Amino acid sequence: MPKQQEQEVTVEVDGHRLKISNLDKVLYPATGTTKGEVLHYYAQVAPVLLPHLADRAVTRIRWPNGTGEGSFFEKNLPPGAPDWLRYETVSSTGSRGGGDTISYPVVESLAALTYLANLASLELHVHQWTFGRNHQPKNPDRLVVDLDPGAPAGLHECAQVALLVRDKLADLGLASAPVTSGSKGLHLYAALPGRKNAEEVRDLAQQIAKELSGSHADLVLWQMTKAKRPGKVFLDWSQNTASKTTISPYSLRGTDAPYVAAPRTWAEVEEGAEKKDALRQLDLDAVMERVAADGDVFGRELGTAPKG
Repeated sequence: MPKQQEQEVTVEVDGHRLKISNLDKVLYPATGTTKGEVLHYYAQVAPVLLPHLADRAVTRIRWPNGTGEGSFFEKNLPPGAPDWLRYETVSSTGSRGGGDTISYPVVESLAALTYLANLASLELHVHQWTFGRNHQPKNPDRLVVDLDPGAPAGLHECAQVALLVRDKLADLGLASAPVTSGSKGLHLYAALPGRKNAEEVRDLAQQIAKELSGSHADLVLWQMTKAKRPGKVFLDWSQNTASKTTISPYSLRGTDAPYVAAPRTWAEVEEGAEKKDALRQLDLDAVMERVAADGDVFGRELGTAPKG
């Protein structure tokens, strides 16, 4: 049979002409969500997403044939990328780098976001550092802890642990913001003044994990040993290492249905800690509604949203 010709349209975004293909292609088989709907989602949340991608290297996970098929990581600028798409080149650490250097795209406009989403880049992962004026990584401006539940533990237990971590961070004078991961658990971020390097931030996160594991041994685990995880919440402190990335707040996930790494309020997390099923993962429709009604919840909780 002859290969079906790709459907392609040309659109103008931020003054740039982009070729968009296969808008009707299903990328999420469980819900029938199409590439067109994915592009619409990213366009709707761009005003709240882009500030949290600003000046950050973006690693993508792409599902060219939808989340029912295979995926691959992409760190380097995609082949054939437009010359207006900003990129920064850094030394490779050898982890999926594919060479001595990596040229990361930096997403600073709706046009850049649309270009990558059209390539079925569903997941956008970022480091906790940004690029400086010298085009090199600065010290991290965020700390992140990934709360990963081991069954039968779930979001209820993650919410309980999140409150413990929040209190530890508050004792250090750090504001924090919760994000349901769109997968199993919950991510917790704290804004940093940028005085510590990545290793020092990682060590701080590990210290918090160790302290809570000692005081709440029935619920919290700081070690990565999988055999110890059932019924507990693993505090993954390692994602603060300079070479590691975490799914960006407001990014889609490559799950069967279009779940999102969704910023939440602390009031929601408090309710989730009290009631078993009060806190659930959110999909793209729910997140678009929340953004339209409430704006950038993540920036407000973290204390980084523009004033006024």
